[in-house]
Amino acid sequence: MSEDAPGTGAGPGSNADEPPTRGRDDRVGTVFLVGSGPGDPDLLTVKAKRLIESADVVLHDKLPGPEILGEIPEPKREDVGKRAGGEWTPQEYTNRRMVELAREGNRVVRLKGGDPFVFGRGGEEAEHLADEGIPFEVVPGVTSAIAGPAVAGIPVTHRDHASSVSFVTGHEDPTKEESAVDWDALAATGGTIVVLMGVGKLPAYTAALRDAGLDGDTPVALVERATWPDTRVATGTLDTIVDARDEAGIEPPAVTVIGDVAATRDRVVTFLENAGSAPVQSASEEQEDDESAGGDGA
Repeated sequence: MSEDAPGTGAGPGSNADEPPTRGRDDRVGTVFLVGSGPGDPDLLTVKAKRLIESADVVLHDKLPGPEILGEIPEPKREDVGKRAGGEWTPQEYTNRRMVELAREGNRVVRLKGGDPFVFGRGGEEAEHLADEGIPFEVVPGVTSAIAGPAVAGIPVTHRDHASSVSFVTGHEDPTKEESAVDWDALAATGGTIVVLMGVGKLPAYTAALRDAGLDGDTPVALVERATWPDTRVATGTLDTIVDARDEAGIEPPAVTVIGDVAATRDRVVTFLENAGSAPVQSASEEQEDDESAGGDGA
């Protein structure tokens, strides 16, 4: 069924983006769980852009990026974001707010960075909306787990280096008694390991991978704010990446790439440019530039 067919969804005259009724109350609005991609407005999907523009209210994280958020009129924008080590909004509040707004008849966009179902709590929010009888739709986004490395010149798979990729969260629910991430199994699997939200715990999981038998010379890259105007990249190995992170001042949000593919960046970075951002450099390259300019960096 075409999503653009007139009348699709709740019956005659309903909006094309409304999901099927299943006996819904037509006075209740719809919630759209929308992925905004890694941050570059040009990487929004056409549907995401259309929904943001037509929404009554946009409940957003901090991760969609300043350019995307800046295009949303302030009166219909509500910040329900979370930031490591900073201010945060309890998930319970976000869940309650989505339901409140929908029951008032609003079209609500719940805007998330990347893809809503890749470590974005989209699954939890979908379950909550279903439990409350609120119609919703999922609008996938370009996930930063793939786009982040890509814009830095790092493919997560490569015929010569990696035929598999594992996506891991570096920031689990703190109420868990133990981690659900099996670093021993990941080290044994091979291929590429991509860690999201893993800047703060970088020393812990790089040590765990070395203890599990992964070579200390394994290439690693950190990509901060991928596709944003202030993108930064730090590269190194399992043994050196923590120092490279600190030298470059890498902060969340960032993606960690572990595996041979991380080294392919060195072969393309000289020619690498991405729309909306300057060519990115590793911490070691920035240091060389500063030294050649007299060390002031000014």
